[in-house]
Amino acid sequence: QVHLVESGGGLVQAGSSLRLSCADSGRTLGTYHAAWFRQAPGQEREFVAAISQKGGSTSLANSVRGRFTISRDNARDTVTLQMNSLKPEDTALYVCAAGPRFSIISRTYDSWGQGTQVTVSS
Repeated sequence: QVHLVESGGGLVQAGSSLRLSCADSGRTLGTYHAAWFRQAPGQEREFVAAISQKGGSTSLANSVRGRFTISRDNARDTVTLQMNSLKPEDTALYVCAAGPRFSIISRTYDSWGQGTQVTVSS
């Protein structure tokens, strides 16, 4: 069973960097495709980045391409989102997800963490 826990969020100034981590205490994340989504208050959940089970394929939302990078370490059952050049519009709750398909669509993922808050001040 996948139990996802995110960490690494915080309050930073625009232009700063943050590194989010998603860990699985059930030690099975390495067998799933994974993704990051984000949701700002009053807005719908938005796709951020996805990575295939072995890490050979990645997908990034247009809004973060060139600034964010997704990676994984299957030996440690972790998925990482490196966020550079942060903007105020990146402010949101960032949530990690895992599932059987490599996808940018949230409903294809069946395991979700609680999220970590990222706040970017201008």
